[in-house]
Amino acid sequence: MAMSKYIFVTGGVTSSLGKGIIAASLAKLLQARGLKVTIQKFDPYINIDPGTLNPYEHGECYVTEDGAETDLDLGHYERFLNVSTSQANNVTTGRIYQHVIDQERAGAYLGKTVQVVPHITDEIKRRMQLLGQTGEYDIVITELGGTVGDIESLPFIEAVRQLRWELGNSDSLVIHLTLVPYLAAAGELKTKPTQHSVKTLLEYGIQPDILVCRTEHKLTHDIRKKLAQFCNVNINAVVESIDAPTIYDVPLNMLKEQLDKTALAKLKLSNKNEPDLENWKTFLGKLKNPTNEVCIGLVGKYVELPDAYKSITEAFIHAGAINETKVKVKYIAAESINEENVTEKLKDLDGVLVAPGFGERGLDGKLVAIKFVRENKIPFFGICLGMQCSVIEFGRNVLGLKKANSFEMDEKTPDPVINLMEEQKSITNMGGTMRLGAYACEIKKGTKAHSIYGKTKISERHRHRYEFNNAYLKQYEEAGMVASGKNPETGLVEIVELKNHPFFVAGQFHPELKSTVANPHPLFVSFVAAAIAHKKG
Repeated sequence: MAMSKYIFVTGGVTSSLGKGIIAASLAKLLQARGLKVTIQKFDPYINIDPGTLNPYEHGECYVTEDGAETDLDLGHYERFLNVSTSQANNVTTGRIYQHVIDQERAGAYLGKTVQVVPHITDEIKRRMQLLGQTGEYDIVITELGGTVGDIESLPFIEAVRQLRWELGNSDSLVIHLTLVPYLAAAGELKTKPTQHSVKTLLEYGIQPDILVCRTEHKLTHDIRKKLAQFCNVNINAVVESIDAPTIYDVPLNMLKEQLDKTALAKLKLSNKNEPDLENWKTFLGKLKNPTNEVCIGLVGKYVELPDAYKSITEAFIHAGAINETKVKVKYIAAESINEENVTEKLKDLDGVLVAPGFGERGLDGKLVAIKFVRENKIPFFGICLGMQCSVIEFGRNVLGLKKANSFEMDEKTPDPVINLMEEQKSITNMGGTMRLGAYACEIKKGTKAHSIYGKTKISERHRHRYEFNNAYLKQYEEAGMVASGKNPETGLVEIVELKNHPFFVAGQFHPELKSTVANPHPLFVSFVAAAIAHKKG
């Protein structure tokens, strides 16, 4: 069995340069050459996972098929590669330390003093190689979160130094993503921040093999030569990453810069197969040449930080391209909507999506928005809490259950149309009470959901604690809200829809997590099509 080769991606100068996009783009190019590639993210924060982080802290929490709550970069990996990630693809400092402390408590270190080196670094190295040891991948790309020089990421950098020494020269390489800022007053690009960043890496014992330089202006030959000389890399290993109109341009930009060829040469792998990117180019062609435009309102509680809804906005990009339509997403704070202004806020929209979230804040605004789109036949799509809100709104305004609510918002409600499952009521640990990861769903024939999916058996990813209360199901269905999708084992409602509405569909799951460039999600594709029809209507 051939051994996996390892690529490590570090970041310097500043955060948010796009390590995840560079890692995903390189992986896409290598995959398009026929190699089996996976990407993992090592995050330096001490939380066990991002599941309990406020979206304002860290953007959305991305959930994998196996129910891991992970960093949003894993969403980029899946969207680019069309390959599922798992628990093993995202590791935090918290998880590393928790494992080592558990081992120490169990006596695994035989009374030795437990230290960062070797115990923590050994555990990091073990985790870095887990996916490579499965025999499923030719190349494992590891993105290290944070910025070189941060105190938190030092153990990760040290682990990479040790691992490179153990693996040997042609079995690993380090890509350092850095910033080459443009000083408008001087009218020139400055290489000094990159030099300092590489110098810091060298102090930790790591010589980067490839520099990827984020820049707003093209790198001249002289700039590249200067960077190569002072950072001790080949000139062809100085790669320009210029700001792109869309993240989906980045793989083609990296192809022009021959990032994949340079990496393959350093890993002593064949580059005979040219990458097959025809489907990617077709997608980009449709994305950049739309024939329609629609405006979708996204009603949520974290709208000040669009990264909180990253997978949703990307799913709209995929669905828009398939429909050859530019989807403009208008973020609307749920708290800002009330009975007086709802018409003004929503009347010009071609569709409304009520977003997922936890907690009571913004609930009333979501209910007002749903009532408006239900009564005015505007296409509606609800996700997770958005689905639960549609159930509460229907209960209050159609069934006459004036105090209908979710048990999450009001434990004393006489009509808990959204309730906690009995077995969860005694659990107090916030991280352990949710339905997480992929669950089966059976779709009823003859429903809107069936026409959208074109099949009766599907699987979707969940991240929630409360469920539709089946005690009310008969009442709802008789009034026109149909449970068109249910979990085959538990009977829990997964999808609801309205009979007499052009498009009113809501899911208890998160369909956005499964939308990729190669496979746009059918619910988003149909919702965008409904928005186009509504606009033309």
